[in-house]
Amino acid sequence: MMSLTERLRGVVRPAGSGPVRAGGRALGDSESTSPDRVAELLGGEWRQASSHRYVVVDRAYAPGHRHGSMSVADGLPPQGGWPRLPLLGGSTSGGTLLFLDLETTGLAGGAGTYAFLVGCGWFDGGRFLVRQFFLSSFAAEHALLEAVREVAEAAATVVTYNGKSFDLPLIETRYALNRMETPFSAMPHIDMLHPARRLWRGQGDPRRDDTARRAVLPAGGLAPALGCRLSALEQLLLGHEREEDVPGFEIPARYFRYVHSGDAAPIGDVLEHNRLDLLSLALLTARAAQLLDEGATGAATGREAFGLGWLYARAGMMQEARVSFARAADMGPALRAESLRAYAVLSRRLRRHDDAAEAWRRLLELPDCPAGFVREATEALAVHHEHRLRSLLSARSFALKSLKMDASASRRHAAEHRLARLERKLGHAYPAALF
Repeated sequence: MMSLTERLRGVVRPAGSGPVRAGGRALGDSESTSPDRVAELLGGEWRQASSHRYVVVDRAYAPGHRHGSMSVADGLPPQGGWPRLPLLGGSTSGGTLLFLDLETTGLAGGAGTYAFLVGCGWFDGGRFLVRQFFLSSFAAEHALLEAVREVAEAAATVVTYNGKSFDLPLIETRYALNRMETPFSAMPHIDMLHPARRLWRGQGDPRRDDTARRAVLPAGGLAPALGCRLSALEQLLLGHEREEDVPGFEIPARYFRYVHSGDAAPIGDVLEHNRLDLLSLALLTARAAQLLDEGATGAATGREAFGLGWLYARAGMMQEARVSFARAADMGPALRAESLRAYAVLSRRLRRHDDAAEAWRRLLELPDCPAGFVREATEALAVHHEHRLRSLLSARSFALKSLKMDASASRRHAAEHRLARLERKLGHAYPAALF
């Protein structure tokens, strides 16, 4: 059986070699609506199965191709893959990564929503290859999905952006409606939306950094992050700004125009939009994987260091997480409170009680520390001074401070109980005149 690379050899075109408009000009109405010219207009070729035709468009981006500040070569995985890639989600550290992005007839999902363009990308031999499957007619869906399955079966892990919520459920629905087995059901999946939120949410926007989420590392993990669009990260992190890009909300209407009129001219911009999404997804995935391999010293911002800490903590790599949170606390004021609290919580879990206490003290010294963090730090220091340092007077001082803070009934009851216990202990250790 031919490998994926062998099947593509000889048919993949260099980036930009296939014109979106034949001859570098816009085709006339009669040409752009001719069924036989659709593949030529889109820079692809017709494929046929079971008497139904669909269009396949191939592009190859050379190692030196630049996408903003990064080149394709910058995103190439090392031999054997990135060792810590599984920290980004369900994946294996080796094998081909298949980057998947769909363009659909709507955002609602369900049985009435088609994936009229399935974009697939992967690194191979120093290049980044893109293969796009265009649904020229609804009757060709079964044949198109079969071709997509051939590509998917050659990969080890699928990578998407918001694919858990949208792309994979939608394409799996299309397979099910065609009574076909989906190739993605058992395939490891990385949804880069979630690690991207941890590493880069709000980055570059001081207003969002200054009002960063405060509730990190509750009982079950860290707090949910704010969303971020792939195109925004593409511009912020890769320095690539798209020119005349088709807005996402216009894409379904362009396809329906093609279905009703046969005019494929507006579809060329949709394919380019999809290719850019795939290239950005691949390079952002590479950047995240490289950060995880390099560790906290590779973080360029406090946000990246804090995000690394969260990813390490979720994977049980607590020492790496502590180092990342410590670096984040030293990289600027925006996330200092969150980072110190996360460092203190992890240190306590690792029984590094002195390190935890030092972080709680530093947190209390911050001028704008959130009230919830102040209360937690005060309670933690009361416990530390009572049970570990055996400094009962200091413990009593912290207990009194926590009692004066706004708190739930259960917290207040715990503070009163602690204070009463401390006063009983002090009554045995010191003359009553001290009270």
